[in-house]
Amino acid sequence: MSQSLSKVYIHITFSTKHRQTFIDDQIKTSLLEYLGGICKGLECNPIKIGGHSDHVHVFFLLSKKIAQMTLMEELKKQSSKWIKTKGKAYANFYWQNGYGIFSVNPVESDIVVKYIENQAEHHKKISFQDEFRAFLKKYKIAYDERYVWD
Repeated sequence: MSQSLSKVYIHITFSTKHRQTFIDDQIKTSLLEYLGGICKGLECNPIKIGGHSDHVHVFFLLSKKIAQMTLMEELKKQSSKWIKTKGKAYANFYWQNGYGIFSVNPVESDIVVKYIENQAEHHKKISFQDEFRAFLKKYKIAYDERYVWD
């Protein structure tokens, strides 16, 4: 084949360090837009970005030109530096060390978009930790609880 073709749907989720509630109404919209801009700059087409007070969800098409680890490093590094410029309230902002990155069946992309759009309602019933555990179970990822949270 003379052409390299790729269409890989990815859903990432990660939280603030110790799940501190830094993502407030004052910063949330701008943060989500900024994360989308980082994705675009890395040639990863954002589909839906959302989150809640202590975590974000990023749903996008993965560029064939970037490794997952590099993408995650850039998302966290660039957005963390940016948030810290938004005022004293965000001076001690950090993302957690880890993250979850999951492939998505293209047929289920609408389900993921709706899920991300509905985060406020969703988190009235379930914590980020329980949400993340559910992802790990769904994707059959073995993990040690001692090393998931920071």
